[in-house]
Amino acid sequence: MKTIVLDMQSELYAQAIRRMLVQELDGVQVTIARHPRETAEECRLLRPSALLMEVTGYTPWKLEERRSVRDAVRRDAPDCKVMLLVDEVADRGLADAVKREKQAGQIDAFLFASASEKYLAAMLDSL
Repeated sequence: MKTIVLDMQSELYAQAIRRMLVQELDGVQVTIARHPRETAEECRLLRPSALLMEVTGYTPWKLEERRSVRDAVRRDAPDCKVMLLVDEVADRGLADAVKREKQAGQIDAFLFASASEKYLAAMLDSL
């Protein structure tokens, strides 16, 4: 069974993504991180195939903080693919910074918030 960990600013958003992924993907377990401080530890314990983290302009979801989580996950769960989700309409500069993370090989994938549910599911399934 494939495991995906979600770390989102909004619990409502996280629950909606979780429900959609469970409906769209066969044999997937989706866990929502309780708090960004605990995400790396949850990944160490669960050994997920993917971690999807939302990036915003607010602590503890800032890009710098996500980099720290990414580093810990890569160290403790090296097979976990790290994917960032960013709202490209609300913060174009942040979206560009996330895109540069992918270009530099610092993350496995990124997704803009305007992407469709099916695209998000397909992207996570392909990782």
